[in-house]
Amino acid sequence: MRITHVITRLVVGGAQENTIASVHGLRQQPGFDLKLISGPSIGPEGSMESEVADVPGLLALVPELVRPVHPWKDWIALRRLTRIFQQTRPHLVHTHSGKAGILGRMAAARTRVPIVIHHIHGPSFGPFQGALANAVFTAAERYAARFTDHFFCSAQAMTDLYLSAGIGVPAQYTRVFSGFDVDAFRNVPDAAALRARLGFSPADFVIGKIGRITALKGHGDLLRAVRDLLPHVANARILFVGDGSLRQQVETQARELGLANRVTFTGLAAPADVPGYISAMDCVAHLSYREALSRALPQALAAGKPIIAYNFAGANEVCMNGQTGFLVDVGAIATVTQCLLKLAQDPGLGAVLGKRGQELVAENFTVENMVRQQAEVYRRLAREKGISP
Repeated sequence: MRITHVITRLVVGGAQENTIASVHGLRQQPGFDLKLISGPSIGPEGSMESEVADVPGLLALVPELVRPVHPWKDWIALRRLTRIFQQTRPHLVHTHSGKAGILGRMAAARTRVPIVIHHIHGPSFGPFQGALANAVFTAAERYAARFTDHFFCSAQAMTDLYLSAGIGVPAQYTRVFSGFDVDAFRNVPDAAALRARLGFSPADFVIGKIGRITALKGHGDLLRAVRDLLPHVANARILFVGDGSLRQQVETQARELGLANRVTFTGLAAPADVPGYISAMDCVAHLSYREALSRALPQALAAGKPIIAYNFAGANEVCMNGQTGFLVDVGAIATVTQCLLKLAQDPGLGAVLGKRGQELVAENFTVENMVRQQAEVYRRLAREKGISP
């Protein structure tokens, strides 16, 4: 069965890691022939194209497939995707991310691809947008749903959001947790040495945040929470893993809050470096205002670290309050401070939460589990369409 995945760009990010892991895993399934199409990896987040470049013929780039709305480029990208599908005749097209999700499904419909799946890694519409943008993106998703056979969602919250917007029916949705190499986070060599190289002493209480430094990711909220924590936990430190367009603004805010010597920035981090950075943390605080189910949360749990998360869509599916960490109302900075204080004062509590988290992740977040779920749906849909999988 010929299968083509389409994603807007292969920058460093959770959706991209998920897609690449899926493609590599599905390539090992009997009877599957995989292709991957992406737009250019433009942006400060870095590129993951090298993760697939060593497989001859696997990756094809469409230069006009860009993230911002651009009518001329979007039209050209649609024509290019249509031409590629006409030439390669995939049995199944599996799209990822907003722009590629719309254009990829339109091109698949034009070329009568038998099976079309869209993977929802995060919401493309919602109250975080203006009314006009929300209406446009919601309408676009409803339109594309007309020629979508199935949806994969990284969190049940995404299924609920799309169904409430009138997109598809429940039987069309499957929750597939975003898998990763769980063992890499459980077994980090020389973790203490890495922590020392980052400038942390054994006595420091290191609070980590993993993600792009962009709007709605909550870096500023964590700075304010730690400022209020310092009178009670004098050895508190912050480790920001990642980079982005607002880094300079966050650095300025840290100085203004008197935290300049308390914050360490790693800069852009390759996915392979993330397990080491998490090993240097005592807990992970993910205060994103908008996301699906951030990979940072299960990755932290895989390393046995307790987590604190804002209750954005999907966070409660891994950050179980009082069991694997603390789930906090979005914007409740004082509550975040209180949760950090509990963990700083009671290391045993953090160990218990982290151990429960490790058990949860081992059961649900392996790459093998993710690939198995996707392959099962592929084969079921193929049988329903009369295609030999």
